[in-house]
Formats: sequence, C-alpha cells, structure tokens
Amino acid sequence: MPTSQLDLIQLSQDYSVIEKALYYLEGEFKRQPNLEEVASRAGYSPHHFQRVFTRWVGISPKRFLQFITKEHAKYMLGESRRVLDAAIQSGLSGPGRLHDLFVTCEAVTPGEFKNKGLGLLIEYGLYPTPFGECLAASTGKGICHLAFVEPGNHQDALQDLKSSWPNAEISEKTGALTDFMERLFVFEARQEGPVHLHLWGTNFQIKVWEALLRIPPGCLLSYQNIGEALGNRNKSRAVGSALARNPVALIIPCHRVIRSMGSFGDYRWGAVRKKAIVGWELARVGA
Repeated sequence: MPTSQLDLIQLSQDYSVIEKALYYLEGEFKRQPNLEEVASRAGYSPHHFQRVFTRWVGISPKRFLQFITKEHAKYMLGESRRVLDAAIQSGLSGPGRLHDLFVTCEAVTPGEFKNKGLGLLIEYGLYPTPFGECLAASTGKGICHLAFVEPGNHQDALQDLKSSWPNAEISEKTGALTDFMERLFVFEARQEGPVHLHLWGTNFQIKVWEALLRIPPGCLLSYQNIGEALGNRNKSRAVGSALARNPVALIIPCHRVIRSMGSFGDYRWGAVRKKAIVGWELARVGA
C-alpha cells in the first residue's frame, strides 16, 4: 500500500477525535475552553491530543479555531467576492485546487435524465479521507457520487447512491478510485489530466454546481453571492436547495458557501464536518 494511502487512513482515523473536539468547541465557544479541557472531552491527554490535531491539519487547535469563527468567516466573505468575479470572467473551473486539480462537469443527456441511469454501470467503493470514510462512485464518463459515511452506516450510504440512480446497475469495485482519492487529498500526488464529473440535475442545479467549481480553496461566498453570479441575487433559497442536492462532496465545494452574516449554516454531511473542511482548507492556503 503506498504511503499516501496509509496517510489517508491515519487522517480518517484522526477525524473521529477532531470531530469530538469540534462538537465541544462549538457548544462552548464563548467560554474559549483551554487545551486541557478540549483534550479531555475528546478522550486524550493534552499532549497526545495536540499531536493528533496537528498531524490532521498541520496547525494548532487554537489557530484552527480562529479560522472557523464567525468573525473570520465574515472577513473571508469580503475578501473572496473579488476572487469569484475574476474566476467567472476568465471562465476558469476550479482554479488553483491546491494541487493543480482541474475539474470538468458533464451533465447527463435528457434521455439519461429521464431514465435515471437505465443501462448505465456505476462502480463504487469506500475510501478513507481526512473527514472520515466516504463512498465514491463513477460511471464510464466520470465521478457521479461522493458522500461521507457515518460509522456503521455503509448500507444507508449505498442506498443513497441507489436512490440517486435508481435504474442503473451498481457494482462494488474496491480500490478503483484510489488514485483519484489520493489526488484529491494527498498533495504530493500530482497526476496530470482533469477530473471528470458525470452529474444529473435540473438546469439550474447544474449551473449552481458549475459556479461552485470556480470557488478556489480558502475562499468563502454567500448564497446571495452565488445568486448574483448567476444573474439573480434573489435566488438565495434556490441556490441553497441546489447545494443540498450536491451529489459530489468536496469536489463541488458547497462547503465554501455560508450565510451572509458569517454563520456557516447547514451541510448535507453535518455542520461540524463543514467547519472542519473549511478550517482544513484555510490552514493549507495559509489564510
């Protein structure tokens, strides 16, 4: 097994500790609990917790907490708006995804949309990530599904995939997307070539997802910002609905869209996980 895959397994195991800490910090944020208190809630000694946390994200818990405060989020909203303008005007898709990842998005044909995957073969597998285990799946045209899996909930995650493509043939193929997952998370793996997505949704949902692909790591935008980018600032609610139906976590970065007042808001795979992803990305771009 390559070192990069071992690293992902370790980071995935670390996430359960991080999640406990973030749940506690979220509830006790106003008190600003110290390292000893947070470590105790996570079930670790302060020294071991600091080591696990730093291995997971590369910075201290205190610094990470600064990244996921409402005040910092509001600052990032102001800074990021210009980035989206530039990306959209230049026609870029997924600029600077930390490791030269380029994403292309292909919508299903009207016939495929109507048939919900009839005649299509989808292969899936379970993979470790820095934010817990995920189920990833692909068709012959590209990645069609990526969703986080709660411990012990493999069958629920698989059923979610099946309900998205109810008429497709779905087959497990362990390890088929290992290289792709390394490319997504392990930055020394810099394979050439784009990542292809194969998605089905309404025309508006596809437009929203394509707009999200233009948000670089370390940037945060509001639902209203996305509506404005699509020509209608009053479509915030419709944008939120499209985000909730995002079939490909992380690649289509719905986690980078927050509320205009700086609160992170809901997330299909959990509000705490959303904060973890945002903070993890900010740490890597040095925001």
